[in-house]
Amino acid sequence: MNINVSIKPGNRIRAFYLFFIIFDIQMGVGVIGVPRFIYMEAGRDSWIAILIAYLYIALVIYVMFVILKKYENTDLFGIHADIFGTWIGKLISTIFIIHFGTSFLSILLTYTEVVQLFAYHELPNFAIAFLIMLLVLYAVFGGIRVVVGLSLLLFISTFWLYFILYDPIMRMDWHNFLPMFQTSIPELLKGAKETSYTLVGFEILMIIYPFITNKNKAKLPAFLGLTLSIFTVLLVTTISIGYFAAEGLKHIDWALLILFKSASLTFLERLDYIVVMVWLMVILPNLVFLLWAISYGVKRVYKVPEKITIWVLAIFYLTIVNFFHYDYQIGKLTDLIARYSFWLIYVYPFILLIFVLIKKRKRRQGSEEA
Repeated sequence: MNINVSIKPGNRIRAFYLFFIIFDIQMGVGVIGVPRFIYMEAGRDSWIAILIAYLYIALVIYVMFVILKKYENTDLFGIHADIFGTWIGKLISTIFIIHFGTSFLSILLTYTEVVQLFAYHELPNFAIAFLIMLLVLYAVFGGIRVVVGLSLLLFISTFWLYFILYDPIMRMDWHNFLPMFQTSIPELLKGAKETSYTLVGFEILMIIYPFITNKNKAKLPAFLGLTLSIFTVLLVTTISIGYFAAEGLKHIDWALLILFKSASLTFLERLDYIVVMVWLMVILPNLVFLLWAISYGVKRVYKVPEKITIWVLAIFYLTIVNFFHYDYQIGKLTDLIARYSFWLIYVYPFILLIFVLIKKRKRRQGSEEA
């Protein structure tokens, strides 16, 4: 495997798009139910836990930039091959590819469950997954520029959803936030950790980095994308705490959808149906980027053509969704991803940075001695 990647001019993108990429891949099905999990750990001070998560993820992204800048133009797979050698590097890269694959399955199944609960109760898993896969395949086969362009388009198309939250905001009970600052530090840290599944996805930075032309301007849009993601989670969680009874939130799985459902618009009925359908445009960038990352990673690590990987995965996902019929099965898969992704995405970059610094230092010393 070549450590550095040579990107054709037609596949390069501007750093500006990192804002939409980071935000779109973080905002998916996780934000729909995350207020409950944060509140169960951090209580009324959940907003503090979210800010702690923000600072930590910002640090992780900064570490990723430090690692990437140590190389000429490479990605996570090239770094693994350089630091750990061919076989161990392939093993670690494969773990990340599997991570992208399980995340894809989790998003697909969770959205399928949401559609069945809030809109079409009798629609089978296969039918929903098939329609979604058609859209995903259409975008992925278009290449990286189509994938990024879709991210921008769907961001603009779904931004109006924020304004629907105006109605539940006006009906919030601010007494639900009192007394404040009663949560212990360990509980706040647990609350911050509960955001890990929702906010995961920013690791795509280490995959898409070689495609960026003006890398010197990549930090600002990446951090701004993260900031908007955190603002969204903070907004949804704050409204949920203020709108629902303090103990009631602990038993509400899909807080955001219920907030949308509670919104009263005189010219529109059953807003929740519309939101569930529009939410497909929110999760679509997640699925597209993940499938692209898998096919790109398999091509880099195992030299398998991307089209073959995409078709094999499409058949695999359309088959496996039929084996998930109960919410507890999807919940177990989500919990599993949340547990291992915490170590893989939130801890591993610091370990990788140490190895990269040691490797670069040894090479510099070797060149000086020579």
